[in-house]
Amino acid sequence: MDSKEMLFCGNSGPKVRSDCRIGFLTTKEGGRKIDLKSKVKVMFGEEILRLANEVLDFYNIEHCEMQIEDSGALNFVLAARMEAVIRKASGSEQEFLLPALEKNLKESPKDRFRFSRLYLPGNTPHLFINASIHNPDGLILDLEDAVAYDKKYEASFIVRNALRIIDYGDAERMVRINQIPRGLDDLPFIVNHGVNLILVPKCESADQIKAVNDKIAEISENKDRKIWLMPIIESALGVMKAYEIASAADNVVALAIGLEDYTADMGIQRTREGKESFFARNMLTMACKAAGIQAIDSVYSDVDDSEGLINAIKESKSIGFTGMGCIHPRQIRLIHEYYGPEEAEIEKSKKIVRAFDDATAKGLGVVSLGSKMIDPPVVKRALTTIDIAISTGKLSSNWKEEAE
Repeated sequence: MDSKEMLFCGNSGPKVRSDCRIGFLTTKEGGRKIDLKSKVKVMFGEEILRLANEVLDFYNIEHCEMQIEDSGALNFVLAARMEAVIRKASGSEQEFLLPALEKNLKESPKDRFRFSRLYLPGNTPHLFINASIHNPDGLILDLEDAVAYDKKYEASFIVRNALRIIDYGDAERMVRINQIPRGLDDLPFIVNHGVNLILVPKCESADQIKAVNDKIAEISENKDRKIWLMPIIESALGVMKAYEIASAADNVVALAIGLEDYTADMGIQRTREGKESFFARNMLTMACKAAGIQAIDSVYSDVDDSEGLINAIKESKSIGFTGMGCIHPRQIRLIHEYYGPEEAEIEKSKKIVRAFDDATAKGLGVVSLGSKMIDPPVVKRALTTIDIAISTGKLSSNWKEEAE
């Protein structure tokens, strides 16, 4: 197990926040030598050293040198960095797991609204901590394009611990894995640790979806807990196979399109008007409608152009998209407002909810609106529409009383 030179995991430097850099070297004798450098050493030094010794005890390491350069990292980050560097040095596959929040291990509803999903680079933990305050529908911990190749291994530990530890409120916990087959190696870090939805990038066939599901089935500790998939279409081949991918499995709940990679694959420039991708986006939305799943548009990359974003959302919604990715929190409010339910949809939902309330008050087991029977999923979706209308300010929370 002795390593010949000190290995490092993590980040350090004057601009690094809420992170740390851990150096590790096993030795044959001399006990444990732990060198801690931290601006918060006076307040948290003993706690950091206690955690370091707990991790070393877990891996039965008695003789080593460890360097800790702390930039205000929380325990889940410190533990992830320590575990990553020790496993990298030793080849151990044992997981040092901090206790998970019980709510983080529950599945999310299949048919929930997914208007917005905010990307968070998987090796930049300071962005994780307060991400839920922006109220996105989904938070994507990204292990693919946002993480440098030589940092992907250590990022997996950060993402795993973040899934377990951080309370993301009502946001769906998403992870974008790496392109298949490399992405299959990411699954052990997320499947049993609270991921709700996995984004499968650069997807080009149903076989890739099958490979992901086979791996999930192999390693899952809770066979009853559903993990949803959102393949990302990013190539000409992916576009032509969109329906095959959309209907590949019952846990595929949406397709997303990635226009940066799609236009690169086509050898064309992406423009603000988007005429060059109109066919591909139409193909994707039609495939999604045919398969009965959601269609999610690409990100709008100019975070300072609110007017352009609004116009993009209106066009996106007009061709069948039901949501969009975002790369900055300031985009979330506009995405919710303009993808949210329109007045006619709100009024219909109000009628359905009133009919449901009337049937419940009368003790009826069947809900009807006029001559039409209303199924429970329709009532559930109407209630969700009402909730979203209230949350986006399109409907008063006292709408029932106001109607009376």
